Amino acid sequence: MKRSGTWFVTLLDVFSAGAILLGLYLALLWAPTEATMGHVQRIFYFHVPAAWVGLFAFLVTLMASILYLWRRTQVWDVVAASSVEIGVLFSLMTIGSGSIWARLTWNTWWTWDPRLTTMTMMLAIYLAYLILRGAIEEPGRRARFAAVYGIVGFVSVPITFMAIRWWRTIHPVILSSSGFELSPRMLITLLVCVGAFTLLYFSLLVHRVRGVLRTNPLP
Repeated sequence: MKRSGTWFVTLLDVFSAGAILLGLYLALLWAPTEATMGHVQRIFYFHVPAAWVGLFAFLVTLMASILYLWRRTQVWDVVAASSVEIGVLFSLMTIGSGSIWARLTWNTWWTWDPRLTTMTMMLAIYLAYLILRGAIEEPGRRARFAAVYGIVGFVSVPITFMAIRWWRTIHPVILSSSGFELSPRMLITLLVCVGAFTLLYFSLLVHRVRGVLRTNPLP
């Protein structure tokens, strides 16, 4: 059973690494150059997948938090906390890559755009999650508090996702009522990169959970 689990992790690592390399090739060499922004637009193929993983990671935290409160199984608390750590990392990558893109395109590092503002607020909420977890020493109380926080804090995720549809923003709506506003090769590249980043997320999550459980075995 242990060997089977190791093989699964190895295969996940190999597939995620291969997908990332394929995504890099498509984004940097195969996808056409955007007519208006030029090569700067290629940041898009990493910015959007990073944003997706950040939001998805917090969704996993929501589900793991609910499962912990329902089953009181400690492993779900570990999954929830680990997913927040990864979500925070990818949210920082999103804001960082977006700032670089904005500087090169609009000559500004930052603007109080609704999407940027809601993303920053969401990031602050989940950074507080990690800080507050560290401030509570008793494991059971920490897990219960974190689970409730992980559920309530998720409200910030759909607000961030819908910001470009609810308010006027500089962020384009990739999927509109008329479909994807991308050329076929751009769309393929984007989907591959989203898939690659998703595989990377699961790989990181598995390694993080295994590492925590190795250090602090479940009772």
